[in-house]
Amino acid sequence: MIFQTLDNKNDCYGVFCDGELYFDSPEELPLTRTWSYSSFLGDKAQEIDYANLFCGGKTLTEACPEPLRDDWSVVSKKLKAYIRSFCLARVSLDENCFFDLVPKQFLLDYCSMRNRISEHVFKTHEKPENYEFLVDLSVVLEKISQQRLNLDLSTLRPKLHQSKTRRFKKKMANTPPYIKYNVFGTKTGRLTTKKDTFPILTFDKEHRSILKPSNDWLVELDYNAAELRTMLALSGGDQPQVDIHEWNIKNIFGGNISRDEAKTRIFAWLYGSEKEKNNLSNTDVQKILSETYRKKEIVRQHWTGLHVRTRFGRTIPCDNHHALSYVIQSSCVDLVLRRLIRLDRILAPTASRVAFTLHDSIIIDLCDSDRHLLPRIIEEFSQTELGQFKVNISAGKNFGEMKEIKL
Repeated sequence: MIFQTLDNKNDCYGVFCDGELYFDSPEELPLTRTWSYSSFLGDKAQEIDYANLFCGGKTLTEACPEPLRDDWSVVSKKLKAYIRSFCLARVSLDENCFFDLVPKQFLLDYCSMRNRISEHVFKTHEKPENYEFLVDLSVVLEKISQQRLNLDLSTLRPKLHQSKTRRFKKKMANTPPYIKYNVFGTKTGRLTTKKDTFPILTFDKEHRSILKPSNDWLVELDYNAAELRTMLALSGGDQPQVDIHEWNIKNIFGGNISRDEAKTRIFAWLYGSEKEKNNLSNTDVQKILSETYRKKEIVRQHWTGLHVRTRFGRTIPCDNHHALSYVIQSSCVDLVLRRLIRLDRILAPTASRVAFTLHDSIIIDLCDSDRHLLPRIIEEFSQTELGQFKVNISAGKNFGEMKEIKL
């Protein structure tokens, strides 16, 4: 039975189905299809089909068929008007149930239109190859979106003489302390954040000290040279369990350059212009690079001529020029997001939790009582679908003062 949830927060229970609103035990209804995931669905998440995942993250307006556009326009304008009024009255939708704030008739009209648009999507779109992963990711990101960030703006006082810091403080005072990700914000699968939510992905390092754990520690896990390791794995190479740039210095560049120079030269060879690539005048070095990272073979295996098809079920339209970067970036993103799902499951029974993810890293809000889990967490993060990757670990009492730790 197709249905719509009336809100997406844990404690806001309510659904619309078969023309009626249900607030008591909606989980007992025979619910099978809806527009998008809601956290109160809990363990039933994988049993339900979500139209927004079928259509690649289109909005309701984008997915709406032409015969329904006029009716949807009327309803969506009313929705926007209600949301504007809540903003003006400083009523937070993060802390109130949406269905408590609007008239019943509007809920009936709005949900009815969502049902009709959802039905259209299910009739016209195939289930994505990576659908189960997208559902699992939606579950974790929805959980993160409901976790209020612990922000301490008082740490900005020593820098308030700077206009940049004053602007930042003013912005933070009007920004909801919640991170809401967009799963479909980029071609490659890299997450973006939604408008009017905390901008964790573009968070200025200079001001990160305002972000503190709700428990005892923030612990960040990231891969040593994630994209290079992904490329090495896709080319069939073994993973060095040392810093990969030091490994490149020894095994590719002959040990005669600095780490920074090695990084610059190898990324110029991978992604740079022809002029930058030609700076690798040593033909022996170019030969070893080609034999080690095999970028032409990676493109051959993944590029169809019109699309890149990754091992993780993503199909990305692109030309030959972008094929290598799309394969590497998309595969790297999926490795991290799959570890995000695994770590969330490990931490689910504990007081600790996944706080957020930053492109190639995962940050955990760790309780002291769960410190014994760190070796397991690190091991789980390192064991990717493409092999065991070396992991860097940092920890701190705020996000601006993270220090590398060795375990």
